[in-house]
Amino acid sequence: MSVNMKTTVAGVEFKNPIIAASGTFGFGREYNNFYNVGLLGGISSKGLTLKPREGNPPIRIAETPSGMINSVGLQNPGVEAFIENELPFMKSLGTVVIANAAGATESDYVSIVDILSKTDVDMIELNISCPNVKNGGMAFGVDPESVEHITKAVRKACKKPLIIKLTPNVSSISENALAAERGGADAVSLINTVAAMAVDYKTRKPVLGVGGGGLSGACVKPIALRMVHECYKKVHIPIIGLGGIMTGEDAAEFMLCGAAAVQVGTANILDPFASIKILNELTSLAESDKITNITELVGGLKA
Repeated sequence: MSVNMKTTVAGVEFKNPIIAASGTFGFGREYNNFYNVGLLGGISSKGLTLKPREGNPPIRIAETPSGMINSVGLQNPGVEAFIENELPFMKSLGTVVIANAAGATESDYVSIVDILSKTDVDMIELNISCPNVKNGGMAFGVDPESVEHITKAVRKACKKPLIIKLTPNVSSISENALAAERGGADAVSLINTVAAMAVDYKTRKPVLGVGGGGLSGACVKPIALRMVHECYKKVHIPIIGLGGIMTGEDAAEFMLCGAAAVQVGTANILDPFASIKILNELTSLAESDKITNITELVGGLKA
């Protein structure tokens, strides 16, 4: 029995719920050497800023049990270079293209969203939650008032479906999701990385060049599942779930908790075939359970 794997988020149809997460997939070029990444539901671009960023000094990655801590610092070529050099390739893949936008000030966010709105990206994901950037970023995502404020400011300039990416490093992520909804967001994605650090006992110093970073990987999955479920009970806009998805069953669990689609991040670094494997596993799982439409899973968690 074939399963209808299509899902819709904020009016945008995805051929399946599996999206490559921002920051772990570049712009898809390298992974396309391994398999046709156009088979995925979508790709969220590397985090983009108005001007090119070199990112943080090394060391940028620290491995930890069942996960990793990163402090890349939004290294990217800048939005204009993305539009000229990367977007045409991404659009040629025939899958949903999500532009992940970041900034250090409100005007940065408004400007970059205005620029991206004039391109043929399908959606814009606003990164207000990255814990790696010293100014901006996380500051906009830590409390409901600032989340609503930045969402409203960007909404005025945004002509594309707008996703707000939420940080878990808050007292109540559901309140922030509600704030994004009030501000005009079309969807929310969660969770971004969990604030963390690694220490080298021998040197008595932090492992990462800037001290701390963001924890991701399988170890954050229980946190992410809880937060997705909490938000699903509160908001009326779609949720894209992410955080530690390594298998098709992981993806299905996020959908049961209320995610309309999911993003795969750290798994891609461990295995370049991870996203397509997760898609195939999710499809097989649905077939074995005689599910007709994959959207039947969304919000199906039993009390």
